[in-house]
Amino acid sequence: MAGSSREFHKPVRLPGETFDRLFTGSDPAEVSRIAHSTAAALLARVRDDPQPAIVDRLLAFADEHGLHDLAELWSKAPSHSLPGALWRLYLVQLMIHDDPQTAALLYERGRVELSSVDPVVAGAPVPATPDELVAVIDTILRGAFTGDFAVALERAAAFCRVQASGATHLADDYEATEPARATTFTRRALRLSTTAADLTACAALWRRESLT
Repeated sequence: MAGSSREFHKPVRLPGETFDRLFTGSDPAEVSRIAHSTAAALLARVRDDPQPAIVDRLLAFADEHGLHDLAELWSKAPSHSLPGALWRLYLVQLMIHDDPQTAALLYERGRVELSSVDPVVAGAPVPATPDELVAVIDTILRGAFTGDFAVALERAAAFCRVQASGATHLADDYEATEPARATTFTRRALRLSTTAADLTACAALWRRESLT
């Protein structure tokens, strides 16, 4: 996902370098139990009663309140688990919401450079404006709650791979003239690639009914 502190620049949010946050709890087993039970309950509730207002509140939760509340529940869950998958989806959403201009730049550069089907799977317009990318990531997150969860994870993974490609190529562009900026993009590319791999693995587990 998804490194300078500008990536999550609002005061209530975590810095861009932090994709995991320590959960303050004395019993790791209890922390894990709470993470898994809350993620499962949240997903089940929305699917049982998919009222638009409830889904809209979930979509806006991280953007309105920051990641702290979610981090306390899900950030230390295994990456290949239901709470781990939801945590990463929210991180990607917040990264795009926080800096849609950079996201659009990375996405377009990655789309041009990639020869894979990832841009098609991600489903963004060509080319995508910053506002359109925000709408795409919100649609992906909405799909996680109301549609096929595996498809949503696969779209998010493809989205991250396109962004990672763009970040990698921009890092190459800046390497000779602005090495600090190149390092920033390299770190973001690594986080995005790792997040994409985790989301892809979670999608496969979900299809096998093994994501818990």
